[in-house]
Amino acid sequence: MVKDYFSHLNAEEQHILKNKGTEEPFTGEYNEHFEAGIFICRACENPLYESNTKFNSGCGWPSFDDELEGAIVRHEDLSGGRNRTEICCARCNGHLGHVFRGEQITEKNTRHCVNSLSIKFILHNHLETATFGAGCFWHVEKIFRQTKGVYLANSGYMGGDTLNPTYKEICIGDTNHAEVVNINFNPKVISYIDLLEIFWKNHNPTTLNQQGADIGTQYRSVIFYYSDLQKVSAEKSVEELQGNFSKPIVTQIIAKDKFYRAEEYHQNYLNKNNLGSCSI
Repeated sequence: MVKDYFSHLNAEEQHILKNKGTEEPFTGEYNEHFEAGIFICRACENPLYESNTKFNSGCGWPSFDDELEGAIVRHEDLSGGRNRTEICCARCNGHLGHVFRGEQITEKNTRHCVNSLSIKFILHNHLETATFGAGCFWHVEKIFRQTKGVYLANSGYMGGDTLNPTYKEICIGDTNHAEVVNINFNPKVISYIDLLEIFWKNHNPTTLNQQGADIGTQYRSVIFYYSDLQKVSAEKSVEELQGNFSKPIVTQIIAKDKFYRAEEYHQNYLNKNNLGSCSI
């Protein structure tokens, strides 16, 4: 007897998963969703994608550059006069979307274009969050991305007065946002203290609103804390570190604010562009 995976779905979900439909672009709940967690099949709850493989392709549907091993099956799709590769859940064969290669968007050169109605998101509750500003976020992100225990690192903006800031607005210098890297990390693998040590070692915390040739409030040294414990740890680390510098540490330590993820071309910028580093 074939198991029924679809009868509990509503009509829209059945249209996508069972009947291979497509939702309208830019309408799905997960198109602009970048929290740390896992995406599962909405029909059978089979794990499909880790959120650290998700990116914004601009196509209007959630995009991923890799799947969990064994989670996806591929079928040739000749509908509409096009030759495409359909992707379906390996457990229930529910329609997810299509996969494309060769677009040069990510390092893996792959885009899984998935309907939001085909998937559900489950938050990773074992991770904690940290946010640091240490000058140009390209180099800061690369350092934390390659740190064991860091699940996700995104470049973005925090601490300013403007809603939904753009990079162009940030560069003008009147938004008061800082370029930051938002980090989701596993505290059982790497501690917040360890992250602070990486933060201090990779920038100059004594130059006000400046890192090297980069000058402006967006380049300020700042720690956004998410708990009283993080605040105390950050303040203590400043006290312990000050003796290593002849000038005062000017790093701000302030409560977390809304994080605005930067434009996609900023994410993983150095690796995508085969650059070793940028000066901070």
